[in-house]
Amino acid sequence: SADGGRNLSLDSIPMGLPMSDPTAWTTAMNNLGMAPMGMTGQPLLPDFDPALGMMTGIPPINPMMPGLGIVPPPIPPDMPAVKEIIHCKSCTLFPPNPHLPPPATRERPPGCKTVFVGGLPENGTEQIIMEVFEQCGEVIAIRKSKKNFCHIRFAEEFMVDKALYLSGYRIRLGSSTDKKDTGRLHVDFAQARDDLYEWECKQRMLAREERHRRRLEEERFRPPSPPPVVHYSDHECSVVAEKLKDDTKFLEAIQTLLTWIERGEVNRRTANNFYSMIQSANSHIRRLVNEKAAHEKEMEEAKEKFKLALSGILVQFEQIVAVYHSASKQKAWDHFTKAQRKNISVWCKQAEEIRNIHNDELMGIRREEEMEMSDEEIEDPPEMKETEESALVSQVEALKEENDSLRWQLDAYRNEVELLKQEQGKASRDEDTTKEQQMKLLQQALQGMQKHLLKVQDEYKKREAELEKVREDKLKIETLLENLKEQESSTSRVCACSQEKECPVEKTLSNTPVKSEREVLLVGIISTFLHVHPFGASIEYICSYLQRLDSKICTAEVEVLMTRLQNTFRQELSGVGASLEKRWKFCGFDGLKMT
Repeated sequence: SADGGRNLSLDSIPMGLPMSDPTAWTTAMNNLGMAPMGMTGQPLLPDFDPALGMMTGIPPINPMMPGLGIVPPPIPPDMPAVKEIIHCKSCTLFPPNPHLPPPATRERPPGCKTVFVGGLPENGTEQIIMEVFEQCGEVIAIRKSKKNFCHIRFAEEFMVDKALYLSGYRIRLGSSTDKKDTGRLHVDFAQARDDLYEWECKQRMLAREERHRRRLEEERFRPPSPPPVVHYSDHECSVVAEKLKDDTKFLEAIQTLLTWIERGEVNRRTANNFYSMIQSANSHIRRLVNEKAAHEKEMEEAKEKFKLALSGILVQFEQIVAVYHSASKQKAWDHFTKAQRKNISVWCKQAEEIRNIHNDELMGIRREEEMEMSDEEIEDPPEMKETEESALVSQVEALKEENDSLRWQLDAYRNEVELLKQEQGKASRDEDTTKEQQMKLLQQALQGMQKHLLKVQDEYKKREAELEKVREDKLKIETLLENLKEQESSTSRVCACSQEKECPVEKTLSNTPVKSEREVLLVGIISTFLHVHPFGASIEYICSYLQRLDSKICTAEVEVLMTRLQNTFRQELSGVGASLEKRWKFCGFDGLKMT
């Protein structure tokens, strides 16, 4: 029949033992999700799928999966495995009671391929043991003892898991009921030195492979080494000199120049060439300064954009908070439910916190700008002109120094040309061509230096003319200031005389620090605000409070008004250095006693 072709034949069973189920071994292996093996080691079911098991809840085990300490998960207690009778050629295996707990096992040693089998029949032989356990996989060695136990070593680790399945089975040799022909199998993990040695070798091999893989990864991501620096020659010197003038190739050229100097390539003959290259490197500083200034300008523009955007966000936050406050009034508040009121109050608190954070950030930016701005630049514009004049003077001095250095370099080139001319007469004809090339290069360099010198002289003349103009403008401004001071003193005297004669009452009114009703209202509001803040407040904080009442109020107007009323408001400084802060305090009660 078809079933007989797949399973063991009935003729192979000794003494014609009846088989209760010809597919018992297949059913037992299928419960573990393993491919059942025949007596010859071939799979009984060639189309067996390990992912399909007869019992749900037991994960399938791939027979070809390497062991590496993998132990099959325990079977749930509410779903016991169905173990059936297993018929072999010389013996029969009867399953244990399914209601008994599973047999206990020791902790699995690393790389375990050897099992301990106890409870063997006294008449059991190695052939019978091989017949039973070769179904689990290839058996390498069997070490049998005289005390009814043995050790079996398999070829792979996963075969140990199959052998553990047979723990608890009762074995009977043939059809005999003699005590010496029966026994109860106990299969457990065994600790063998060969298994441990093979496992350690495998781990070392894996570690070597991992180290090799990491080394390859590091070499792949390691940056390539820089190319070697060429040796010094006149041709390479001219190439490096041209690269120093190019912004894109400056880094490569300056590294080459540094290597040459450290190697000791500078001598009496090449000193002028190295000096010209060093001078080109010095001129690159100006380009770097200009680049830095451009980046600073971009940063300032970005700061200004950020400040404008932040102020716009603050305005929108103020409007949102105003909406929450208007909704919290009794006229609209009574129409909302309890949950809606709770949500509105939570949203209002969150919006106020975010608004305060953004407001503090904007005030911090303004404080930084005010600290960077010096008072001298605001009050004394003539000093600005003095700084410009000093800058022009420093530029003129720098141009003078550069002019002198160019002259010295020109003299050095002339001396070198004369030396070359003298050497040209003494040298042989073979060296004439190289010296002619050197002469041409030196003549070209001299022409370039002369052109550069003329440009520098023109710039020097222009700067001197600008300096003279600045000095003339300064004299004119000083004369104008003196005339204005004289006119102011004369007019003040005439006005004082006329006012004393005509209307003393108007004099008292005109001398009052408060000039309009708007300023009187501002003084009252500021006094009330500062009275609430006994430790004082900054002018920005005061103006932010006033701008909620009237957005047209500016900081300068408030500060001028408070400085006029010295008996009502007093300015104090707190902190040192970068943490210096100006605070205004209300002193009207003390000023009332003094006036």
